[in-house]
Amino acid sequence: MRIALLSSGAGWHVRDLMRAASDAGHHAEAVDFRGVHAALPRLQTSVDGFDAVIVRTMPPGSLEQVVFRMDVLQRLEARGVRVFNPVRSLETCIDKFLAAARFDAAGLPTPETVVCQDAETAIDAFHRLGNDVVVKPIFGSEGKGMLRVGDVELAWRIFRTIERTRGILFLQRFIRHPGWDLRVFVLGGRVLAAMRRYAADDWRTNVAQGGRTERVTPTREEERLALQAAEAVGTIAAGIDLLPTESGGYVVLEANAVPGWKALAPTTGVDVAAAVIREIARRNFGA
Repeated sequence: MRIALLSSGAGWHVRDLMRAASDAGHHAEAVDFRGVHAALPRLQTSVDGFDAVIVRTMPPGSLEQVVFRMDVLQRLEARGVRVFNPVRSLETCIDKFLAAARFDAAGLPTPETVVCQDAETAIDAFHRLGNDVVVKPIFGSEGKGMLRVGDVELAWRIFRTIERTRGILFLQRFIRHPGWDLRVFVLGGRVLAAMRRYAADDWRTNVAQGGRTERVTPTREEERLALQAAEAVGTIAAGIDLLPTESGGYVVLEANAVPGWKALAPTTGVDVAAAVIREIARRNFGA
């Protein structure tokens, strides 16, 4: 099996997947997502000749660039190439509003959220959400660009700045938590591994922001929430983030359709890359 690793370089995850593919008798090759191109008629793309495509990054770009990249993946999918994760799930998880709406439609507990385009509506939402909100970029990961805002004057300045730059205002009520959350890695309809992530002198628990990790065995309820969240957004592989609440239980924060495992693998002792390669082989060849 020949696998294209759509990425922006040979980073850690790309190298780990290459290692796992080679160990299993397959060939994985890095392909720069920013250089993908296509030609018509009789569609030809720079990703032709591969049995499967693993999307390992979604590089920043203009709306036109992002739409074109998704178009190419959709055409590959239509031709029978296994795209991992499916294109529709990538589009859903990249968009925090759409993912949250899918969670809500599935009846999953999520933070109270308001998404708008102007500062006036955002200020009204700020008050309605208890004057303590998390402002997130609608596209983003690893906690980058997230702000906790609890002051109305600061909120107004931030909201106006986002409005002037034609951004979307994505606000969620701040959920008080014990300083940790759960990252559950779902693969092929089962929980592969899970870890607890502790904040490092911050309210954010992302490892990329300095948090520490601990291996955990999820409870039946935690597994149920993670599996339902992955199903709601249509992913085969997903990193599901569950945040405990003061009143007990969890809220589903988000699903990452390009999940990392650089912290998860050593924390849990699970060879995530090998499991991903096995899942692709199983889906392609029933192996």
